[in-house]
Order: sequence, then C-alpha cells, then structure tokens
Amino acid sequence: MPRYPDIRGLAVTAASADAVRLLDDAIEAYVGARIETRTRLDAVLAVDGDFTLAHCLDGYLRMLSSKREGREQARRAVARAREATFRQPSSPRESRHVDALCAWSRGDMRGAAAHWIAILREHPLDLLAIKVSQFVLSYLGESEAMRDLLSAVLPFWSSAIPGYGYVLGCGAYALEEAGDYAQAERLGRRAVELNPCDIWAAHAVAHVAEMEGRRREGIAWIADAAGHWQGCNNFAFHLRWHEALFRLDLDEHARVLDVYDREVRAEHSDEYLDIANAVSLLWRLEQAEVDVGDRWRELSERAGGHIDDHALVFVDLHYLMALAAAGEANAVEQFLGSCERFAMEAVTEASVMADVGLPLARAVVAHRRRDFGRVVDLLLPIHASFRRVGASHAQRDLFEQLLIDAAWRDRRLHVAFDLLADRVGRRPGNIWGWKHYAEVLGALGSGDAARAHRTLEQLREA
Repeated sequence: MPRYPDIRGLAVTAASADAVRLLDDAIEAYVGARIETRTRLDAVLAVDGDFTLAHCLDGYLRMLSSKREGREQARRAVARAREATFRQPSSPRESRHVDALCAWSRGDMRGAAAHWIAILREHPLDLLAIKVSQFVLSYLGESEAMRDLLSAVLPFWSSAIPGYGYVLGCGAYALEEAGDYAQAERLGRRAVELNPCDIWAAHAVAHVAEMEGRRREGIAWIADAAGHWQGCNNFAFHLRWHEALFRLDLDEHARVLDVYDREVRAEHSDEYLDIANAVSLLWRLEQAEVDVGDRWRELSERAGGHIDDHALVFVDLHYLMALAAAGEANAVEQFLGSCERFAMEAVTEASVMADVGLPLARAVVAHRRRDFGRVVDLLLPIHASFRRVGASHAQRDLFEQLLIDAAWRDRRLHVAFDLLADRVGRRPGNIWGWKHYAEVLGALGSGDAARAHRTLEQLREA
C-alpha cells in the first residue's frame, strides 16, 4: 500500500501524494481554528475515501463538538476508518489514531490520551496528536501532564519544521496552566511573531495576563491581535470573553455588556464554548450587582436542548447554570436527574460527575435559590478537586468565586477568609480577590482591612 510523506516527513497511507497535501491543509486549518476546517477535510475525503487519518480527523472534529450527536458521528467515523484500514493497511501510528478515536468516542478520555502519548513518544512531529491530546488533557484538568507532554516533544521541533509556531502555542498554554507564566508568555509571543494569525498562542498570552492581573496589558494585547483573526472560527469569541473579564475587573460594566452583545454572544450559536463563555460572564456580572436584563432567557433555551449530552462535566454545569438563572425549575430537575444517571455510567466523565460534578451542579442550583449555606456545605469538601471538571484555571474560577460568594453571603466569614487569603497569595494581582478579601477583613474587624483596601486601590490604578 503506498505511503507518502506529509509536510513534516511522517509516512502517511493514502491513495496519492495530493491527498496527503490536502490532509496537511486540513490539519493546519484545525490547529489554526479556521472556519474552513470542515471544507478542507471534505476535500480530502472527496479524493480518497479510504484515507484512514482523514477519517480520524473527521471523528476528532465530531468529538470536539462535545454533543451527543457528535459522539454518534464519531463512532461512525471509527467504523469508516477501520474499513479503510482493511482495504489499505495502515501503519502502527495510524492504527493508534483509530484506537484513540474509538476510545474517545466511547467515553474513555484517559485511554484516548494514552494512545496519543504513545504516538508522540515515537512520532513527536505528529501535530494532530499534539493538538487533540491537549484538548482532552485540558478537559481532564491534567495541567502537569500537558506540560510534560509538550516539554517532551518540543526539542524535536525547530523553526524549519512547518507547524512549529502552533506547537509553541500549545506549549505556551500548557506552561500557563502549570503555573510557569514567564516561560508561557515567552513561547506564546514567539508563536505569534511566527504567525500573527495563531489565535491559540494569542489566547495563551491572554491567560498569562489574566492570572497575573495585568488587565490593561491584556486588553491591549487582544486589541492588537484581533486584526489577524479574520477567518477564525468561534474561538475568537472566547478571546473577547477574556477581554470582558479584564474590563469587569476595571468596573467597566457598560463596556462589558457591550462586549457581551457584540462579541461574546455576537451569534446565538449552539456551540458549547460560546454558551459557557456567555453563562460565566453573566454570572460574574450579576455577582457584581449588574442587571443583565433578559439575556439568560436565550441561553436557557439553548441549554435545554442538551440535558442528556454529558460530553463534558464542565459544559454540563454551564448549561445547568443557564437553566437555573432563567427560572426553568422543571428543566433544572430534569437536568439534575440526568446528571445523577450519567454519574453511574462506566466512562471517564461519569466518575468526574459522581465525585465533583454532582456537588457542583447542586451548588449551582442552590446558589440561584439563595441557599448559600448549602452551597458552602456542598463545595468546601471538594474545593481542591474543582480542577477535575477540566478547562482552564480562568474558566474554573467561576466555581471558586461561587463558593467564596456563598460563604460571604452566609456570613461564614472565617471560611471566606481562608479561601480569600489563599487566593490573593496565589494571585496577588487579582482585583476580585482583593476586593472580597478587604470586605471580609472589615467584617471580621481585622486591622489588615485598611492594608487590603490600599492594595485594591493600587491594583485598580495600575
């Protein structure tokens, strides 16, 4: 069976070298978050219907939708990939990709990650394996595993190898999530220098600014980079979510609502990331006592169609938050019941749901019902395990804020104090933390309250 080198020299089983070139284009579109990714992949399969790796990419894209129908479509892609392998025997690397897709489509996220890690031990230039493994490891909350994987493959790359910048961007995100902010920013900025259109690398630098409390720098960085995002998919809305977080810290509430309407929720899409961005931003605005109008209604209508998806616990929690905020009591109870049933399944995210997701889900509902004591009782024992729901530190911060807010409102001041003292220690530039820390210290009658207020004012002026 003929094999041809891809753009990085890896052997690929395909009907022609032209088909391999088209797959290179599709993979670059995927890692670059381009709108035309699906169109490029369709072009590959049009010229080679027995292209195993192309069917794997198809399945990966289906799984990335994080919807129930996406999983079903991915399983069909697995079947097509196995049929293609039967007609055109694949290499061990390609067979591993099929096995990874099969595991992922059946809910075994850790098994899928193990396959990609095995691929990268022998083929560190497999850009597809790098990118999909980062997605799954991120949603497993495995920051150190992401960092270690990128640290292992980066020495094999150089600026002479196509796609080098994308790998730097992946490395930047992994380092940021693992807490190495200086190195993360260095890699992210270098990646953007190599390719100003690399939105994932730009995103990693924005994360560093968020974690270090560099609000105005973050806003300027996004503004400067945004001109290069024409042709990017909905991930551009996520960068605008980061802009909104920076502006929220600066109390630019009217501007935040404007960013929400024009950018974050510019399209009333059904994409999980768009909904998660919107839900978390509305909650933060309400926590800052901003009237968000009827914006919850549209989100709850979208969320109601995903009660039984359960692709990612992180996503489920945002759907539930939208339903609870809109007062959809029946849908909330249906969703909670569905989560409880899902927690008994034998898949990776079900165990996360059982251990962490269910308490968080119940707390989300209790907070909306103003049962703040129950929120604290549910979340305090699992606070250290929030990372298991995955996504980034910045995204998961919603749940930490929810716990602290509940402790404050329930007048459990010593609980709030402990949580906030830890927070400002980890994130000394975080305005939200210092604002609430100062309030709690004042309520406790602590002499440190004045110092906390001075720190808060200094941060606001910086």
